[in-house]
Amino acid sequence: MNTDRMRRVAMLETMMLIRAYEEAMAARATPTSPGTCTAVGQEAAAVGVVAALDARDRILTNHRSAGHLLARGADPGRLAAEAMGRATGYCKGKSGSLHVSAAELGVVLTSTIVGGELSLAPGVALAQTLGAAGTDPGGVTVVFFGDGAACEGIFHESVNLAVTWKLPVLYVCENNQWQAFVPRAQAMPVPHVADWVGGHGLDTRVVDGNDVDAVHAAARAMVDAMRADGRPRLLELDTYRLRGHFEPDDRAYMPAAEHQAALARDPLPRQTRRLLDERVIAPGELAAMRDRVAATVQAALAFAEASPWPDLAELITDVYA
Repeated sequence: MNTDRMRRVAMLETMMLIRAYEEAMAARATPTSPGTCTAVGQEAAAVGVVAALDARDRILTNHRSAGHLLARGADPGRLAAEAMGRATGYCKGKSGSLHVSAAELGVVLTSTIVGGELSLAPGVALAQTLGAAGTDPGGVTVVFFGDGAACEGIFHESVNLAVTWKLPVLYVCENNQWQAFVPRAQAMPVPHVADWVGGHGLDTRVVDGNDVDAVHAAARAMVDAMRADGRPRLLELDTYRLRGHFEPDDRAYMPAAEHQAALARDPLPRQTRRLLDERVIAPGELAAMRDRVAATVQAALAFAEASPWPDLAELITDVYA
């Protein structure tokens, strides 16, 4: 199998892993348990972009972060443990699913404050350009945010600073058409966030966020250009959130016809059919892949559930302010 085929097969398996993990975590959510924000239906966006990055790059993400973390190579067991508040999690169980950071993966932070990650991205990119400790030459900063965060003033402040200071920030807007419980059309007068930022003077591109090959190609081209000129870009991914805002959520506010139309664009079966039709993967390989993913998620949940709760002495550690 050539390198391109290996990459495409690996991306499909990662998409499967993200979907299986998030659906498993959503199934555990109850009104009295710690909930989670999933990005089911947006797997192609996470995988396509992260697959275009190197180890030297840095990632800042938002409350729908599991896909970005798993695409970056996060251990599903440690991620599940963190979401369950266990001591073996990435942040010792202190962040839950909404504030995960993993320095060893280059994931600087997950912010549940809408737009919070946007305020920090230029600073991370500035540190990279200055060669600060822990950074490598040519690294770029990738910040994931949604169409809701793009409605915050901090989005324009962040872009303005990155353009003015010529900082290597790739702004990745996962435009999933819903801002919590509010449809995008009720909060934005234009369909694309890219329409808003042209005046800031950075290159933008809008692609089908449910096509992992298209996402990867666009992200790769933008990252390569940023390494060459050090200037920011914006990549907008047209996608759709197939589950509710915060689990458990019955999606009663989402029009049924709209949801059905979105299911027809589901990136996972779409890419699966494509790779089968192009004979990139055989049915037997696909079945083995599904078995591996199921076993990985089962083992992750078992690890997390068997992990201890943090000791009470941990309550005031890692507190700086």
